[in-house]
Amino acid sequence: MTESILRTSHTSELTPGDLGAARALLDQAFDGDFSDQDWDHGLGGVHALVHDGAGALVAHGSVVQRRVLHAGRSLRVGYVEAVAVRPDRQRRGLGGLVMGALERVVERAYDMGALSASDEGQGLYLRRGWTPWKGPVGTLGPTGPALMPDEEPPLLWGGAALDPEHALLIDWRDGDVF
Repeated sequence: MTESILRTSHTSELTPGDLGAARALLDQAFDGDFSDQDWDHGLGGVHALVHDGAGALVAHGSVVQRRVLHAGRSLRVGYVEAVAVRPDRQRRGLGGLVMGALERVVERAYDMGALSASDEGQGLYLRRGWTPWKGPVGTLGPTGPALMPDEEPPLLWGGAALDPEHALLIDWRDGDVF
């Protein structure tokens, strides 16, 4: 295995080449099922990028700020987005390297972390201590609060003090709300 080099950078610090490589990696890793809205959701925060010894991007993830209303409180949430490892480099610890960097950002800058896991990625997050939310979820959308009973609940990092009797209402956005 070649040397892996991890760096974290805010979106504003990434070059057009960095962003293009990240988008291409996500398209490849998600087999073309990564939309422009999905890409937009991962911008504006801190990115964790892993390059191999030759300089090729092999893993990526980002954490962006979102707001969650819960039991009368507004919480600043580090929402993990756009986590992917190049298919030929999966199952070698690179996803864990990315998540370790993003979890440090969440711990130092946010009240808690949240993410929506793919079926393929869920095991990684659960092994790292992310826990499934057991209560109702919804959004604070253009027409006000709305519960989303068919929505898959997010995984949380550091949300142990939350009461599952009260819904998590996440801020509205185009595309997938969670």
